[in-house]
Amino acid sequence: MGSWIEQFPGNMNWSNAALVTKGMAPYGAVALGEIDDVCERLKSRQAEPDAWQEEWCAMARRLEKVADTAAAEGRQHTAGNYYLRAGMYYFTGERFIYPGPAKLEVGLKSLQCQRAGLERRYPNMEFVEVPFGNTTLPAIFMKAPGAKGRAPTVVVFDGMDNCKEMSILFNGLEFAARGWNTLAIDGPGQGESLRLRGLYARHDYEVAGSAAYDYVAARPEVDAKKVTVMGYSFGGYYSSRVAALEKRYAAGVAFAALHWDLAGWQSEIKRRLQIDPKNTAQSAFHFRWIMGHIDDGDAAIEKAKKFSLAGVAEQITCPFLIVHGSEDKVVPVASAHKLFDAVGSKRKTLKILTPEDGGTYHAQADNRQVGVDYIADWIGANV
Repeated sequence: MGSWIEQFPGNMNWSNAALVTKGMAPYGAVALGEIDDVCERLKSRQAEPDAWQEEWCAMARRLEKVADTAAAEGRQHTAGNYYLRAGMYYFTGERFIYPGPAKLEVGLKSLQCQRAGLERRYPNMEFVEVPFGNTTLPAIFMKAPGAKGRAPTVVVFDGMDNCKEMSILFNGLEFAARGWNTLAIDGPGQGESLRLRGLYARHDYEVAGSAAYDYVAARPEVDAKKVTVMGYSFGGYYSSRVAALEKRYAAGVAFAALHWDLAGWQSEIKRRLQIDPKNTAQSAFHFRWIMGHIDDGDAAIEKAKKFSLAGVAEQITCPFLIVHGSEDKVVPVASAHKLFDAVGSKRKTLKILTPEDGGTYHAQADNRQVGVDYIADWIGANV
């Protein structure tokens, strides 16, 4: 395995997090030289519990200061670039901070900087609120530039440890180039909804899927008959469930399948973390946090038993696509085959990306464009 994927040999925890950050480079959200600087300093600090957040946040603060100066001098495009990178590094630094005031502070800085960057760089992005019960879900709507009339639209739900600010870039930019709108949304247990609003993950994600559909269908830019629901990583479960139970979507995409037995997977993660905290892609607390049981791992695993597509995937009747990496070390490729076999639609596609395709890691974090291009081509042919 090359250093692009395994930045810290023997430390999957840090290597996976670094790879997710590196994967944002094609979209201008990070710079590889800056990442290399941080990672070089971290190599000798792997035994220090606070090293990760210290190094990433130090880089973020340096760039934020440059952005502030550029903004004050009226150089808004330059400020946008620096804010965007600072926000992404704050988000990376926040990853291994235990939930509490310090995590909230860094998470808020990340959101503020990313928004300041996106608003300056992409005038066709709009930060919006999607009505959801007695509250709202934060989202970003990206209009297809130059589209005349109502256009196809893709609703994108994040993974377990991603955010709408990432989704709108590596998905929305490509979809916009093809004349489609994108709604990147932080559903319950994701991004801003988790960090600032205390909305934890829920198994019945069709509720969030319906709210997202209602929102986009009411917009004048959207062709309500051509709305696709998509989720990546953990979102592969969410999009599958939404496609099964919210029939107004024209198609569904799982950009990486999720484990069929989520509770069993998390039990195994818990066992492995007890042996060596570095040998999994997750922190010891992240899953408990998104489930709303930060102090009770057993309760989080019990809740996870409801996160199952058994008896649900069979109800998917719209065109449905599963894209998965052949060398996925987070979710084994067998899970993609199992989901594909269970999907009830006669119009279903399974694409396993191999080394020859150019990206094999989980949700194509090693080469996002490969996965997104395949997905976009498929949507164009099926919606």
